Amino acid sequence: MKIAILGSGGREHALTYAISKSKKTKKIFCIPGNAGTAKIAENLELDINNFNLIYEFIRREEIDLVIVGPEKPLVDGIVDYLRKKNIDVFGPKKNSAMLEGSKIFTKKICEKYKIPTANFGIFDSKKFAVQFIENAKFPLVVKADVIAAGKGVYICNDSNEAKLAINEIFNGKFGPAENILIEEFLDGEEMSFFVISDGNNYRCFQTAQDHKRVGEGDTGKNTGGMGAYCPSKLINNELEKKILEKIIQPTFNALNEMEEEYVGFLYAGLMIKNNEPFLIEYNVRMGDPECQTILPLLKSDFLDLILACTKKELKNFEINWKNEKSMCIVLCAKGYPDKYDKDIIIKNLSSFKDDEFNFLFHAGTKLKGKDIYSAGGRVLNFINISNSFFDSRNNIIKQIKKLNWKEGFFRKDIGHRVIKN
Repeated sequence: MKIAILGSGGREHALTYAISKSKKTKKIFCIPGNAGTAKIAENLELDINNFNLIYEFIRREEIDLVIVGPEKPLVDGIVDYLRKKNIDVFGPKKNSAMLEGSKIFTKKICEKYKIPTANFGIFDSKKFAVQFIENAKFPLVVKADVIAAGKGVYICNDSNEAKLAINEIFNGKFGPAENILIEEFLDGEEMSFFVISDGNNYRCFQTAQDHKRVGEGDTGKNTGGMGAYCPSKLINNELEKKILEKIIQPTFNALNEMEEEYVGFLYAGLMIKNNEPFLIEYNVRMGDPECQTILPLLKSDFLDLILACTKKELKNFEINWKNEKSMCIVLCAKGYPDKYDKDIIIKNLSSFKDDEFNFLFHAGTKLKGKDIYSAGGRVLNFINISNSFFDSRNNIIKQIKKLNWKEGFFRKDIGHRVIKN
């Protein structure tokens, strides 16, 4: 089969790697891809937001399947567009993708279907939002109602921090903002919970813990993700049952009532308190860096799994996993998530070899001739599989130190909640 994967990050490199292992795979195109995907696929410099251009390439190359990695083209309706042209594509349609495209859309579903979540208020102006926070109980959370790559969320400890967040969002830091969401702060531990769906049935697809804060000890600004581990220490049979019954199933019930068939990954960001789940937000694709952490543990043929979803045959597909644990640590450019330099050469990468326990997935990288340069804030993802999170973290840190990229930094405490030093 000829397969096109849209996106350029670490998630897309992981997806490409998993697809490349299938015997059914003939050729993979990554649009636009990165320096890592270039080793196992053909990169193509096309704008993934230009649907006509993408379709012309798919038609010309007779692509059999399209897999959409990032959220923006999903929210903008690329799946609807391609399906109307009889292209097989893995990912949810535009209306379903509003689960990520609008936090307010999701909150209203929570309200209607009694899905446990934080209490919230919706405000359409700075004036009313500021009036609310002047009498609010802190801490509270201020969220932009747009796609913000994991960064449009502010945990505010006082009114000054809340006012700053309100001003930045309404001033367009994350794009045009007509509304803002302010909600109570939920105290507990976060967990990423994934399911995969074919439109009729869904199956659980692992759990993970992401580290969003840039600083060690989970301090500092929010990022796209500094590292993750799989599985979450919080998951157990009782909790999984509650998540499915109280959160996932009611959400699919809501989509069914909208006459929407959800095909793709659904990623629930949860807060767990006293073994009770609360929905923080939904993403309508695999997480990043959770995807890089989860896929190396998959024993089943990933392409067969995707095809089972596009053909509505997931009910008969058995998903098998390795018994080990997995961890990912992200190597970032110095200054991320604020100002950072790009186009910095990364040497010594040829010394790193993937094997059954160690993986290197590129994120913000690009090729110039035979050399690899940085092209983003999150640059490289180092993954290790073992029987111990402690061992995985130590093995990854050794690899990063061996690379010795002096323009990068990383968190040395990924997994600190599950590792007893």
